[in-house]
Amino acid sequence: MKKAALHNLGCKVNAYETDAMQKLLKEGGYEIVPFSEVADVYIINTCSVTNMADRKSRQMIHKAKKKNPEGIVIATGCYVQTSLEDAKKDLAIDIIIGNNKKCELISIIEAYEKSKEEQIEYIDINSTNEYEGLSISSTAEHTRAYIKVQDGCNQFCSYCIIPYARGRVRSRNSEEVLEEVRKLVENGYKEVVLTGIHLSSYGIDLEEENLLKLIIKVNEIEGIERIRLGSLEPRIITEEFVESISSLEKICPHFHLSLQSGCDETLKRMNRHYTTDEYLEGCNILRKYFENPGITTDVIVGFPGETEEEFNSTKEFLEKVHFSEMHIFKYSKRKGTKAAEMVNHIAEDIKTRRSNELIRLEKKLNKEYMESYIGKETEILIEEELNLNGIVYQTGHTKEYIKAAVEDFENEMDSNQIIKGKIKKILTDKMILLTKIH
Repeated sequence: MKKAALHNLGCKVNAYETDAMQKLLKEGGYEIVPFSEVADVYIINTCSVTNMADRKSRQMIHKAKKKNPEGIVIATGCYVQTSLEDAKKDLAIDIIIGNNKKCELISIIEAYEKSKEEQIEYIDINSTNEYEGLSISSTAEHTRAYIKVQDGCNQFCSYCIIPYARGRVRSRNSEEVLEEVRKLVENGYKEVVLTGIHLSSYGIDLEEENLLKLIIKVNEIEGIERIRLGSLEPRIITEEFVESISSLEKICPHFHLSLQSGCDETLKRMNRHYTTDEYLEGCNILRKYFENPGITTDVIVGFPGETEEEFNSTKEFLEKVHFSEMHIFKYSKRKGTKAAEMVNHIAEDIKTRRSNELIRLEKKLNKEYMESYIGKETEILIEEELNLNGIVYQTGHTKEYIKAAVEDFENEMDSNQIIKGKIKKILTDKMILLTKIH
């Protein structure tokens, strides 16, 4: 039996597509082995969100060829989609598969084995309306399944290469999504996360479909106990949308609303399509319909032209919203984007200082959010065992996506169980302790 190894870089959509390619390989008779082992076929699902992601993608490609010079090395995903000419010159790559072509993986490998000539399967991703038909029935995670429902983006933020790597918005047929959820239920999954490149755009290219309708349909599937939503565009958070999802018992009150900056002038340069006032209104709506929801975000510091005053505006805004968790990134110049051509790029030492300030603020806000749940009853979905200072815990997440641990005195808890308990205290920087309710 031939062996195949896969390595994923980048986002949750990439992770889904890697799982889907693994499914195709298994169905094609391959044994799946860890990427560190010698294999007949290596697949690197690349990322191109930053120049560093490009570099990591190339490193993993060369690592695979070094591991087995006789093996077939396949580079797929966003790096090869945006840097085709560079990929063609890379002698470590035997097969190049662009986005929207991963579903043809097995036939592409067979064509290479017959011809022994480099295979390049690549389309102009900006000229297709076709949603790529990939599916999964299990994932690398054993309790939570990410389900890709949408691809592409029409936003063209000035710092972002992804619209060029992923093309325009393309949505998956809702019946295919529901069928996949049912299969995952059959395989024991209790929690699904609806995800996409620009999830909020789901359905704009389909007749009579939108994200809200899809969520309602998934909520009706028996066996699914939790529904999470991937990153959302702030403008989708309307009174109608939030009131509707708040009536669905399976929806987890954890919302990742991408912010990027808390300063209106910076948001304009980023080509983000909302103001801080509109963003704050969305957070207020969420808090109106959900009690103390988890609201998380991404923030870029040191965007070209960001003055000290603009940075301070961002910092004040973050405190005003009082996020439960924030992901802080230093702006990284990405070749091929409008932001890369802007003037007034910020010095690295200034970006580092600003990043460190926001990381300190993030720790403070996150701690305050976790403390707000001490003494309250909640439930977690058990995911894995953790040995901390000699004590065995079972860990998982609350619906608000707070990581929680429960002491496993009787060793009776299996993963994928929902456990009810009371939050006792903060156990570590990013984890609370739950006392099980018998």
